[in-house]
Amino acid sequence: MIAPAEMPSHVQQIANKELEMLSKISAEYTTGLAYIDYLISLPWNKKTEDKLDLDRVEKVVNEGLYGLRDTIKKRVLEYLDVKTLKKPRILVVDDENIALRNLERVLIKEGCAVVTANSGVEAVEKLETSAFDVVMTDLKMEKITGMDVLKKTKSKYPDAEVIMITGYASVDTAVEAIRKGAVNYIEKPIKFDEVRSTVKQALGKKLTTRTIKESVLCFAGPSGTGKTALGKVIAEALGRKFARISLGGMKDEAEIRGRRRTYAGAMPGRIIEEIRRIGFANPVLMLDEVDKIGQDFKGDPVSVLLEVLDPKKNHGFIDHYLDVPFNLSSVMFIVTANIIENVQEPLRDRMEVIEFSGYTEDEKKEIALKYLVPRQIYEKGLSDYPPEFSAEAISKIIQEHTREVGIRNLERQIAIICRKIADEYVHYDEMLQKIKLGPEMVRKYLGPRKY
Repeated sequence: MIAPAEMPSHVQQIANKELEMLSKISAEYTTGLAYIDYLISLPWNKKTEDKLDLDRVEKVVNEGLYGLRDTIKKRVLEYLDVKTLKKPRILVVDDENIALRNLERVLIKEGCAVVTANSGVEAVEKLETSAFDVVMTDLKMEKITGMDVLKKTKSKYPDAEVIMITGYASVDTAVEAIRKGAVNYIEKPIKFDEVRSTVKQALGKKLTTRTIKESVLCFAGPSGTGKTALGKVIAEALGRKFARISLGGMKDEAEIRGRRRTYAGAMPGRIIEEIRRIGFANPVLMLDEVDKIGQDFKGDPVSVLLEVLDPKKNHGFIDHYLDVPFNLSSVMFIVTANIIENVQEPLRDRMEVIEFSGYTEDEKKEIALKYLVPRQIYEKGLSDYPPEFSAEAISKIIQEHTREVGIRNLERQIAIICRKIADEYVHYDEMLQKIKLGPEMVRKYLGPRKY
């Protein structure tokens, strides 16, 4: 079970060591077995593929977020647009035009942004003006060789990975290039399966050390203004899994970082547990009510969140139960708060705050007619005889029975009306007909005006 789990090599070594300890049947057998089982069950390299179709993303955002200010929608779309541009950048250098074009075609199919150069001189010029994640270079070229390109790449971009392309006769030189910093080499004639696996390996190594410098979005505003709904829409637009973790009243940092295995009943923290439950390493995780985090003798959860949300640190997040680094840089974190001023300054500094100010009466009316009423009709079992809510009836509910910036209480009042209509249908069979709900019917179902 350990072998096919695709764990990082250092984690697999720990799992094998634990397995060796189990073979001696120690007193901690059950604990060790549970630990190995947990390591196996984590999605170390399993990720959903982002569906970065901009037209589709814009359609989903516009349909799912009716009434939110255009500035909020625009910022969300900008956030998603950036992801479409963040493809791995690869520079391919080869003085054989056919080989160059074939490599370019294969790597584009793998979702990479490919730049080509047909000589070492051209490659050096492009390295002066642009950065690359991976450089694939032919070894033997006129004037500037592949070794020169390797040297130039490593001096300007130390984190970039270099793959050598070589003929049979120059394998020894390619091995020498690896000693000088190249990550691997590919022999000619080129096998495309080998190209894919070698590039994937190089990118994997690159991405584990690269800092993903994306700001964490923080949605701040009163309850019922659509903060959680927006998080779900972002996850749907990207084709990622969505999970929500409530931070309200959390005082124990172990709820985020987990407890060490030396404690009885030790368990991982909520973040690692949610990733395990979802089964993918790159979900959209919404951390709800960050302004309501508590603090006492059990530790400071905010200090752990600083590490979780910091893109310079979270690629090596260590949960106390796991006791090995887990890469959180692929997770998209979205934070929500009702009152942003109550969030501690160091935590606020790591987030980009987007203010949710609420809805106008006209926006509430449109949201109710398009989304809330159909949903409540379905949930209350009225789909066969759906009542017709007039715009005037919705306005009366908004003006006389709710006083809020969001729409949660508005939906609650609509639900009360639908429930009472369902009750009438059950007790009076002859009333099984469509009800047209006007302003006068609102008073019948909701009583006298409250405001």
